[in-house]
Formats: sequence, structure tokens, C-alpha cells
Amino acid sequence: MKRKLLFGERMLYGDGKSPFNMVIPFKIKGQIAEDRLNLALLNIQKKHAWLTASIEFNEIKKPWFITNSPESFKVSVRIIDRVNEADWRRESEREWNIPFDASKAPLFRVAWIKGKEFSEFLLVFHHCLCDGTAGLSILRELLSLLDNPEAEIGKEIAIQSIKDIVPEQVLNSYRKRTKNSLIGKIATLALWIIPIKKIAIDRKRDFLIHWKLDEQLTRNILFFCKSQGFTVNTFVSAIVLKAFKEVLADQSFNKISLPVDIRNLNPLIKKDHVFAFGLMIVLSAGKHHDFIEGVKDLQKDVDRKLAKLDPYALMMMMEACHPSLNNFSNLLKYGKTSNDCMFSNLGKLDFPDNYKNFELETIYSPSVIGPLGNTTTILTSTFKNQMDFSFVASEGYVAFNDALLIKEKVISLLKKHIEI
Repeated sequence: MKRKLLFGERMLYGDGKSPFNMVIPFKIKGQIAEDRLNLALLNIQKKHAWLTASIEFNEIKKPWFITNSPESFKVSVRIIDRVNEADWRRESEREWNIPFDASKAPLFRVAWIKGKEFSEFLLVFHHCLCDGTAGLSILRELLSLLDNPEAEIGKEIAIQSIKDIVPEQVLNSYRKRTKNSLIGKIATLALWIIPIKKIAIDRKRDFLIHWKLDEQLTRNILFFCKSQGFTVNTFVSAIVLKAFKEVLADQSFNKISLPVDIRNLNPLIKKDHVFAFGLMIVLSAGKHHDFIEGVKDLQKDVDRKLAKLDPYALMMMMEACHPSLNNFSNLLKYGKTSNDCMFSNLGKLDFPDNYKNFELETIYSPSVIGPLGNTTTILTSTFKNQMDFSFVASEGYVAFNDALLIKEKVISLLKKHIEI
């Protein structure tokens, strides 16, 4: 089975040499046999065909996913002796910078930080293959199979072309095809015209800062947001904007980008589809004396922007932009930074924590980093009634000490406004 990479996948894959890796870490209490882990990974590959895919280029230099036998194209497992609680953060940072060789191995691997009582596992994906939702779906399957090798995880009907994810009536609509193709060609022309100085910012050291909120504060945030009529996502977005402003002052941009899970708008893409296509909205805080009234206005802005998102039109338009791929990637890579960070809230992770053969101690929020511009990203998720944060950045964009201050400011602002 094979299919050509869509525009977004090609952009994330880049030249195939620069890593763009997503890491999903989790911690268990108990013992796992190595052969059971390998069998679980093999069964997951049998369900998800694209987890066996290599990438090959055709005669006109266009990349294609091409599936292989799971038995001959296995997920690699790197085992590290566990020394202390900080190992998983250090190994996450290491995994960001290890490129995948898509000609020799799957775009998915595992690092196992192995201890006598506790172990951490890092699921590492190339972002062109997999987004956070798909990665968490694979994590759910892995935990089930580690506990019971006979567990039924189903079989994915793999996405093989844009025809599988855009309704036929949309693809065949002359008006929609013409409109989206025209927009794509205009965007292509604009990208050819825009002058770009190809001098990349020196990223310097990449780093990960991690923290959790306690159960009481997490519950208070959920209750507070519900009572005020805005989402946790919007509330924390406003907190993040304010934290960057208070720490970085005039060096902040009052702008963050929020990924939107395309599955919420396109029912053809299922939760367990191995797929990575990002929708995005951008938020800025208005000038309000009252912070909470500002959050309510921000929620209205979010609702308006979400209502305007058309996943089908966007995918069709982007497919018309393949000729401008290099220009678009260069714009992201070499263009000036215009936002503070990307903020992503994966919400409540509804996983069981007690299995027959082990306990799931925690799921850490994923981290992701790549070569396309500002690497500053804050990801959050909630497991066991605790909000968990991963703050990813590079010293070339945000100084480590400033990032620590932003972290502390986020925590203090959350407590402050919940108490008020």
C-alpha cells in the first residue's frame, strides 16, 4: 500500500534529515517483559498500516508513504537504565534531536527507561506521521496489549488519499474546486514574491520544563471556568498570554497559536487514524481592566474563529499549494517570530490507571519540536484530576530563566484568578 504525502505532511517531513519529533511519555509501576513490549508493538503495527511505512521519492522527487511487512520493519526499542525521576525529561530532549531514517525504519520508536519498580516509556513519532490525538490512541492500545497480549484493538481502515477525508460532493463541486484552487494559486504566487533572507535564528539549547497542578487546584479551575461560561482552554490561553506579557514585557507579542483537532470538524478522520493535519487559530488578548471580562471576550473570539474553520476547503486549498512548499517552509523557518508560543490543551485523558499487571502512575503531556520557526510550545493535559504542563522552548527564542519565570507566573496567575 502506498500514498503520496499531503501538503502538510510534506512540510513537516521537510528534507527528511531535520527531526520534527513528538514525544509522549508515561510512567508505570510494575514489571514488563521485553518480549511482551515487542509483541504489543508488532500488533499495533498490524492494526495501523502507516506505522510500517517508509518514505520513498518518485522520479519527480515527490515523497510517498510505502508500507512494509511489520515483521521486517519493526519499531525499535532503546532501553536505558533508570537512575532517577529526571531521566524521562533528559531522554525526551535527546529524542527530539534524533532524526528518523525513513528509508530503513518506521517513523515511530520507543525509549524505555527501565527501573526495578518504576519505568518510563517514551513513544516517539515523526510529526509528519502522527499528531497528539493519534499518538494518545496508540498509547491506549499499547497499555491494553502490555496488560493482555490478546486484547482486541481492532483494525484501522487507513487513509489512502484525500478522497478518504474530503466528501465526494465537496471534491466534485466545480465551485469549491475552482475557488480553493484559485486561493491556493494566489497563495503560491504570494509566497514566490515575498523576499526571505535565509538566515535562520540560532536555536541554541532546546529544553523542557515540566510541572503538575495538584488535584484541588485542577478541580477549582474546572469549576471556575464552567461557572464563568468559558472553556479551560480559553482561560489558560489568556493566562499564558498574560504570563508572557508580564515576564517579557515589550519583547512579548500578545499572540499565541492554538491547534484545533481536525477530527472535531471532520468526522471522516477517526480518533485512531494515524494522521497529522493541523488546523490553527490565533488569539490575542484585548485591552481590559478586568481580566475575567477579557477572557469572556476571548471566548467569543474563539467561537467565531472555530465557526469559520472549514477543514475540507483548507485541505483542498493546501493541496493546490504543493509548488510553493519550499517557499512556505522557508517563510516559517527564516521569517521573523510573530507569536509568543503555541498552546495546546489535550484535555482530560480518560485512561484507566489500574491494570492487572501494572499501575499507570501518570501520563506526561507530550512535547514536540521541529525546525520550522519559533519552537516555543506549551502543552497541557489532565490525568488523575491533575493538569500537567510541558513547556518546550529553545534558548534562541526564550531564555531558560525567562521560561522558568513564565512557568511560575502561569501558576501564580491561575491561583490568583481562581481565588478572586
